Amino acid sequence: MRYYSVKGQESFNEIILRYRGLLYSVCNRYKRNGLSVDDLLQETTLSLWDRRETLYGISSPMKQAGWIWRVARSTCIDLHRRTPEPTPLPENYEKPTEDPSLHDALHELIALLQEPDRTIAEMHIQGFDYEEIGKATGLSKTNIGTRLTRIKVKLKDIWNEK
Repeated sequence: MRYYSVKGQESFNEIILRYRGLLYSVCNRYKRNGLSVDDLLQETTLSLWDRRETLYGISSPMKQAGWIWRVARSTCIDLHRRTPEPTPLPENYEKPTEDPSLHDALHELIALLQEPDRTIAEMHIQGFDYEEIGKATGLSKTNIGTRLTRIKVKLKDIWNEK
């Protein structure tokens, strides 16, 4: 699969494949705070794709490797800074047992919502991310996040009225 090629140069995919070990080692070094190596590799590849014109302008393999290393490292550090530190659970934390009646009650409350809030809530419970919900509803990711916050408040108010 060729993603991009300029005047007989290697495609972007070929360059990424050649430096995959370098990319993996940089990303593996920064995997923490809930970030996996795969997440970091994906973000790094996207950063390199955004800068592919500069990448193609570097003719020396050594300079190309150094430049890729710097971009990968900067991307990993930036993503690490933007990802909050997970808060550990207290030592006396006991996982709650699931009550099927609560699950059914939640779905009954969601059924009271108007569209598209009903669809947004159902998709969110099923594990769809904001982008997927946005594609299904025609709304932006920001709008989905705002609506979910309001939906949660609305459901809480309805629950407390019962």
